[in-house]
Amino acid sequence: MREPRFCIRQTTLLTVLAIIVSTASLHAQERTGYDTLPMPEEIISPADSAEAPLRIKNLNPYFTLHVDSTLVYNLEINKDPSKYYWYLRNSPVGLRINKDNGQLTFKADKSLFLSGKLKFDNEYRVSIGVQNLEDPMQRVDTFFSILFYNTDIIPSRVKPTVNSVLTVEEGDTISFKVQCENGNFSIENITFFSNMPLKNFTLVKKCDDDFIWSPPFDFVKETDSGKAKVVLLSFVGTNKFNIRDTAVVKVIVKDALNYPLALQEYYLQRSIINTYLLRLKYTFLQLDKKVKRVKNARTTFDITSSTTALTGSILSTSKDDGTKKAGQVMPSVGVSLVPIKEAVAPQKVFDQNQASTLRSAIKRLDYMMQDNNLVGERDPDIAKKTNKLKDELKQIQIQLIDVPIEITNDLTEEELNQYFNSPRVNKKYRLKK
Repeated sequence: MREPRFCIRQTTLLTVLAIIVSTASLHAQERTGYDTLPMPEEIISPADSAEAPLRIKNLNPYFTLHVDSTLVYNLEINKDPSKYYWYLRNSPVGLRINKDNGQLTFKADKSLFLSGKLKFDNEYRVSIGVQNLEDPMQRVDTFFSILFYNTDIIPSRVKPTVNSVLTVEEGDTISFKVQCENGNFSIENITFFSNMPLKNFTLVKKCDDDFIWSPPFDFVKETDSGKAKVVLLSFVGTNKFNIRDTAVVKVIVKDALNYPLALQEYYLQRSIINTYLLRLKYTFLQLDKKVKRVKNARTTFDITSSTTALTGSILSTSKDDGTKKAGQVMPSVGVSLVPIKEAVAPQKVFDQNQASTLRSAIKRLDYMMQDNNLVGERDPDIAKKTNKLKDELKQIQIQLIDVPIEITNDLTEEELNQYFNSPRVNKKYRLKK
């Protein structure tokens, strides 16, 4: 009974093995299209296992390229490449990847470096990735570095945005940008110095900084030849190897008028003349009143004397002896009033002459004030006009040095002008033919 039982078990085991081999053969036919059984190594290969993680097999972490060279590099993964696509991030200009087969291509054209789009000796970090088209979670993100070098020696230059010679005036502002023309190694620092101390300027420390400076009005001294001063501005650029390049800008600063200060001085001089004119007009008014009072008194004496003489002449023709004697005496009374008039109200010829002199001086100063008015926003002759007003005022003061100028004034400027320009005064002091 034991022998048949062993045969049954052996037969059953062979049947199970046959079923397993047949099933494996069918799967192999579906996968490869051939009617061959898979090798044991293919069945247990981790490359075809669905559980094997995605990875890039031949990624080079660092690339170094010479100018005008070409890079062609094929990337490989441990999966079927037809089901994956490639991509780049933060890639430099010109670097590309074929999204289907992972081929990196790059041509380091020299024009990219001359235009500033790429730089020598600068490490570019590029992000690269590959992802499954059907399963976004199945992806790999990594990076590599690429650096460009050049065996040709191209020096870096400092290039200001102005000519090498500038001409400015005091008070003007100098403003320009200090640029850099980069070669193999870019300029990292810029040092500035000049041939004389400067104040209130913007310091240049790196490329594309602005240099701003305004020469003050007292920068050029009287002892400087040609009323000009030469300033040399030096900009020294250095790269990381301390190789230097120097750019020099020659600035010729010319002497110029401090117009704001000159404007204040001009209006101050006009204010002084206006105040002096008011004092002269008030003095003229006082002198004219004295002359007027004396003239009225002398006129009264003259009328009284003439009336007395006339009355005496009339009474002397009377038939009455008393009246006739009185008429003979009265003309002598009229004659006696003349010395009394000269004693009581002498002629004010000196005062009248002083009043005439004051009126002429006032008219002259008024004319000079009108003739030296400013023209436009920045009159180039403001200094000449200010000096002209000063000279005229000094001459008038010397001319009127013996005239006692009244300081106190209880009249307003409008009242003084109204009296000075009244028809009576103009008629009285006008020139007679």
